[in-house]
Amino acid sequence: MPRKVTTVLSTALLVALPVSLTAACGGDEPQAAADEITVWTEENLPDRMAVQQRIVTEFTQKTGIRVKLVGVAEDQFSQTLTAAAAAGELPDAIGALPLAAVREMEANDLLDTETPGQVVDRLGRDSFSPRPLELNTSGGKLLAVPSDGWAQLLLYRKDLFEAAGLEPPDTYERLRAAAAELNSDGVAGITMAIAPKDSFTAQSFEHLALANGCELVDPVGAVALGTPGCAQAFGFYADLITKYSVKGKQDVDSTRATYFAGKAAMTIWSSFILDELAGLRNDVLPSCARCRTDRQWLARNTGVVTALKGPAGSAPAQYGEIVSWAITRDAAKEPTAAFVSYLMNEGYARWLGMAPEGKFPTRKGFEEQWSKLPAGVDAKKPLAEVYPAEVLDALRASPGTFARWGIPQGQGKLVGAIMGELPVPKALSGIVDGSLTPQAAAEQARSEVETIKRGIRR
Repeated sequence: MPRKVTTVLSTALLVALPVSLTAACGGDEPQAAADEITVWTEENLPDRMAVQQRIVTEFTQKTGIRVKLVGVAEDQFSQTLTAAAAAGELPDAIGALPLAAVREMEANDLLDTETPGQVVDRLGRDSFSPRPLELNTSGGKLLAVPSDGWAQLLLYRKDLFEAAGLEPPDTYERLRAAAAELNSDGVAGITMAIAPKDSFTAQSFEHLALANGCELVDPVGAVALGTPGCAQAFGFYADLITKYSVKGKQDVDSTRATYFAGKAAMTIWSSFILDELAGLRNDVLPSCARCRTDRQWLARNTGVVTALKGPAGSAPAQYGEIVSWAITRDAAKEPTAAFVSYLMNEGYARWLGMAPEGKFPTRKGFEEQWSKLPAGVDAKKPLAEVYPAEVLDALRASPGTFARWGIPQGQGKLVGAIMGELPVPKALSGIVDGSLTPQAAAEQARSEVETIKRGIRR
């Protein structure tokens, strides 16, 4: 039986790391605790920096370890990291780091790959969801401590599904059947991203592709987009777009607007939509007819599917992002490990509370706290007061079914590069405009990814 999760650890346990920890990190002698550590965070919005600074202040008061907190923009991370490494000024820890960025640091030998596993073991490895740990593991070493995640979701109108006697769209077959049945002049069966220069199109396709066992690379790193499963995924996505979706190059904003207006029976969007769907953000409100007098009507009538399964898929899967705490190779091990442990335990609920709709806990024992954390911008309300228990249960469990192209195969740099070049959205656009068949689109995407990969090696 897994041991009971303790939600508050003593400060002594957090700070008093054994001498063997520093020895395991490469030193023969115990390392003296630093007076100050430097921590970068990609949660760099002003309100979120304020929350983190309060956690830092409390940590310092309890431990005597000072923390210099520095916000770093995600789109500037690689450049900032490279400059810091060249100058010998790496931070001790980096928070909210996406999976691809962790792998980029691994490839450049910038990580401490001993301390994260020791932090997780000390907090209780069985208190973490296994899949986030797997996605952060390479060669038997835990590269970073997974802190939270957000999920790609399939949202559907429960009222329309119930009226039509349809099952939740959790397979290719059910999704296609529902899109066909509910498609009409006034309501599209589904609205999906297809804009060729939008990374959201890439994420939406990867969500459906993973469900069908379509991978970016095979276990040895060879590009695998030309497989029959990938061709089938390309065809399925294009079929939904051309037959049952809204006309035009739909993107991240238009898909949300269409669903919010009640003009689509389904959409694929990230979990960051949940507070907006609940009417908690004034600049992005649901606008359907019933929503005008009841902001939460659409949220109450929306069902959520997390993991999907295609005919060639071995198990249900979904696209999701895990963000983590990385500890750098030059870190002061003991105080940095103490800080990460503190944030993952005593400061954890406040960390998740910065945006609960996009911060699903990776640690067990915090699920109920998470569902009661206020979400929203202009109005605040716990997700548990808006969404039914079955939706929250599915969201809490979703990190266990997260999958990602290229990450388990150690291809983080390639993943980052293709999100810049967007070969898959370009290929999908070719199917939609009739210039490519699904198999030709899969081959075109494979060829472009191989070219990108060769460029990375140079």
